[in-house]
Amino acid sequence: MCNSLTFTVHLSRIIGGAFGDGCVCSVGVPVVSAPGRAVGSGPQSHPPPPSVTLTEPVVLCCCAQLHVCGGTAAAGASPAVSAPASATMSGYFSLSDCDVIGFDLDHTLCRYHLKETSRLIYESFARYLVEHKGYDKDLLNLTPATWDFCFKGLVVDLEDGNLVKLAEDGTVLRYDPDFMKCPKHSRSPSVTAVVVFSGVLIELLYFCLIRATHGTNDLSTEEIIKHYGPKREWKHFNSLNTSFTRSAKYYFYDNYFDLPGAFLCGRVVDMLHKRGNEVNSDFWKDMVAAIDHNYNTSAFKDDAGTYFPSVKRDPGRYLQPCSDSVKTWLHSMKNAGKVLLLITSSHSDYCRLICEHILGKDFEELFDVIITNALKPGFFSLVPQQRPFRTLVNDVEESEGLPSLDKPGWYSQGNWPHLHELLKTMTGKPEPKVVYFGDSMRSDMFPASSFGKWETVMIVEEMEGEGVPKSDAAKSNEAQVEPLEKKGKFEEQGMKSPSAISNQWGSYFVDVHQSGGGDEESQKLTWCCHCIHKYSTMAIPSVEHIADLPLDYKFPRFSPDKPCTTGYYPRPPDSLLKRCESMS
Repeated sequence: MCNSLTFTVHLSRIIGGAFGDGCVCSVGVPVVSAPGRAVGSGPQSHPPPPSVTLTEPVVLCCCAQLHVCGGTAAAGASPAVSAPASATMSGYFSLSDCDVIGFDLDHTLCRYHLKETSRLIYESFARYLVEHKGYDKDLLNLTPATWDFCFKGLVVDLEDGNLVKLAEDGTVLRYDPDFMKCPKHSRSPSVTAVVVFSGVLIELLYFCLIRATHGTNDLSTEEIIKHYGPKREWKHFNSLNTSFTRSAKYYFYDNYFDLPGAFLCGRVVDMLHKRGNEVNSDFWKDMVAAIDHNYNTSAFKDDAGTYFPSVKRDPGRYLQPCSDSVKTWLHSMKNAGKVLLLITSSHSDYCRLICEHILGKDFEELFDVIITNALKPGFFSLVPQQRPFRTLVNDVEESEGLPSLDKPGWYSQGNWPHLHELLKTMTGKPEPKVVYFGDSMRSDMFPASSFGKWETVMIVEEMEGEGVPKSDAAKSNEAQVEPLEKKGKFEEQGMKSPSAISNQWGSYFVDVHQSGGGDEESQKLTWCCHCIHKYSTMAIPSVEHIADLPLDYKFPRFSPDKPCTTGYYPRPPDSLLKRCESMS
């Protein structure tokens, strides 16, 4: 069991500023986060967070999961933020108890062939930089071994070109490569989050920097201390940890559509150094332009960029069809009287291509409400006047927003409060119980649990990289994707999947931290792992893993009162099991 510590914390330190994509951004270019939509443009801000008076202490277990025992919040202009629903529920979760079951699309209902897709996304961005911004053609040349750097959860520090992996307390952990080479630590335990900050990629544990690079080159212990001080504290951690908002100072890479961009950022910083150029945030404007060129809402229709034309030409190369068991599972939920939602930030035309490929031409019959271009996390955090629903005509949004959402159907953009009112009507319940499946902490888990008070199931493909068996359907899809003789040089020479453990960054869930003297080491949860426990009800590698289970199956949920291994199905990743063994 995790040992608990009780201490008093002002709740506003936990939830202050948690209002989605309304951060003030001084870079006057669109912030784009995934295929098919721009998140925002130019300076913008949200109303201040609700004022909070904490009347009881906060309990924090050794896994750094927060449980708010009491407190009152004044009503604010934006939807109120509260403790995630999972913090106040019973010890088990069952789909049969839910009235509404919602899904994200990309990397949730639709699994991608990650190696193929990652190479395509990297090439899409790099080709734009070379052809339109005059960057070195060497950016297009990769070897299979270089893909070990591609790791989810990093933060790019846009001011100095560092990439950082964070511990659960937001510090950069001391990392000694020679220490990690000893047999006892030959397999790096775990990593939680990586952020790009001034060209430096940062891997975060919680308040502690675990590992960092400048470009793609590891920073030594001395260099980490030079950048982040003897305590290795990343100065923007509170902003990222409490709100997940965008910033002109850093960028958090938490989904597979973004991920190759972190790798490209590292290589761009390397190139700038090679040229003798100063590394500052200017390169990020070019990166954003590359993202927008390939992912903007008209790119699919116009065949612009590299990404959409490639997927349209050969969708089977990049998309994994849903198994018959998943299709049967979706039908069984509808037959059981559940309301089914599809909420994706991808645009309607791309959504249609994906769904027809993975579910069939009649996919619309599976869902009561389909929402595309949802612009998450703003979908959950913004009030209706800021983000009204819009109808679609031939995949074009109507210019005038809807005053309310009155009936099921296919809509664009929108907001959680209006959807909530529709769900109350559809279910006949004043507070329908909703669960939402998603793969992004920033766009899905955090806003759905904090603003919508929904149950959340996080898709964590990294579990399959740490001992959790792949589903039979996933194995079958891999075997059918391409005949062996057609597999390219990356397959033959062993390109690492972006979901696998990285030699350079370690594990997504846990990592080793050395004491100041270097004689003692401890295993810490990464910040990403901490967030999974805090904002998710449970975590699974894919929907395929639970599709054959009865709807009334009871899953153990994450809880600050239980071991940090509780909440993963079908079993926890290896690094968490080893951590618990070492603590017992």
